[in-house]
Amino acid sequence: MNCASELLDAQEPSALALVCRDDRGRTEFTFAEVAALSGALAVELDAAGIGPGDVVLTLFGNRVEWALSMVAVFHAGGVVLPCLEQLRPKDLLQRMEATRPRAVLADPRNRASLDEAIALLPSGRRPIVIEPDLVALQSAVTRGDQAPLPRADAGPEAPALITFTSGTSGPPKAVVHAQRYVTGQRLQATHWFGAQPGRLAWCTAAPGWSKSARNVFIAPWLRGAPALLHDARFDPRERLAVLHEERPHVLCMAPTEYRIMSLLPELALPDSLERLVAAGEALDPAVLAAWHEASGLWVRDGFGQTETGQLTAPPDGTDPLPGSMGRPLPGVALALEFPADMAEDDADEVGAVGELVITDPSTVPTFFLGYLNPESGAPVAHDGPWRTGDRAWQNAAGDLFFVGRTDDVIASSGYRIGPFEVESVLVEHPAVAEAAAVAAPDPDRGSVVRAVVVLRDGFSPSSELATELQAHVRERTAPYKYPRIVDFVEALPKTASGKVRRALLRDGG
Repeated sequence: MNCASELLDAQEPSALALVCRDDRGRTEFTFAEVAALSGALAVELDAAGIGPGDVVLTLFGNRVEWALSMVAVFHAGGVVLPCLEQLRPKDLLQRMEATRPRAVLADPRNRASLDEAIALLPSGRRPIVIEPDLVALQSAVTRGDQAPLPRADAGPEAPALITFTSGTSGPPKAVVHAQRYVTGQRLQATHWFGAQPGRLAWCTAAPGWSKSARNVFIAPWLRGAPALLHDARFDPRERLAVLHEERPHVLCMAPTEYRIMSLLPELALPDSLERLVAAGEALDPAVLAAWHEASGLWVRDGFGQTETGQLTAPPDGTDPLPGSMGRPLPGVALALEFPADMAEDDADEVGAVGELVITDPSTVPTFFLGYLNPESGAPVAHDGPWRTGDRAWQNAAGDLFFVGRTDDVIASSGYRIGPFEVESVLVEHPAVAEAAAVAAPDPDRGSVVRAVVVLRDGFSPSSELATELQAHVRERTAPYKYPRIVDFVEALPKTASGKVRRALLRDGG
């Protein structure tokens, strides 16, 4: 199989595939044009020596070049690693050290950060950099002087995609997905995302996140629907204007975007909308009510992970139950597992909180191949049930309600931030002896990063130092990770074995 074939070959060539809005204006592309342009880029990859099994990093915003690059890498049989434009050189270096890409496909606007990261690699491991030129690709297609590259043939278990976790207890992990990941998205594309043939779908996630890889264009195309790409920073009023101008059928946004837009006094939505979807963190009742009042629709919340893909959705043919993330997708063996010391009668009670566990990962078509072993360059397969680390409860009808994580990942504005990433940057500052990063409640973002800092001798707490530490984190890692709250303490609460008790800090300690 080949993921490019899975996405394109069943489409009507003249049907609309992409609507792209960026600093160049508004452009439309048919499926025939996507196939031709991505095929031309695949020829370039082949000429550069990139072939089956080679990792190719992509670094774009929501532009047509990103979609073409993803499809071109699939076409050539490579393994695509989409990265977020907000990543700093340190983040890019860590990803390249872990995955050893043979090539990088990038927007020219990202070259400074990219070149800085590449310069830190050993000379023998530096990837080639290709900046796809849309005009040149269009000219190559028009001339027709390129011999087409046959699509690489791979088995369903061959690697096709790498995405990185947020990094809970250590550096972010490289999650390797198989060729079957793309076709496996039909399950959530049908039962959660719900795009309809020929009807525009808009997932606003930025390239680099798991949700973007599966829902910006893959889920719509698997349903025969065109996808909207809008390359712009989030602005609630601009987002509303684009909704009215493009009139999508499906809108998929981060919960924080729903929250911020719900505050707009002019929140009136086009009657084209038939589906609102969200995932990543729970939406509060006031936000759900505001969108329902503006559209007549309830947001269809769902649950999934980088390693698993989407796992839950509201049942087909029903209105979403506000506050619920639905039920397991058809066929998915997902259940609540309760603590061993919980009494059986308590576990049987409606509302008992347990951990979400995939009891049989073979029932999840998008379940990952494993975390990449940097030494061998191969994924290490997971064996047995998959513990999600997320807690939930279930009502009598079987609807699931999210409670919180059993670990310490911070969910902020749709981003999942690992405390270790923030802490490791903070302790690089000469004033910081120890640091812990935890979630603090925020009405707009759900949560924000709170840094609890122990200072070295010779330094004193001050608002100026707090601002300096915030700037230090922003400069050395992605801006969304910086602590919006900085508190200074004499010592961090720890267990007898020396582990920081973040639960106490989250409770305000």
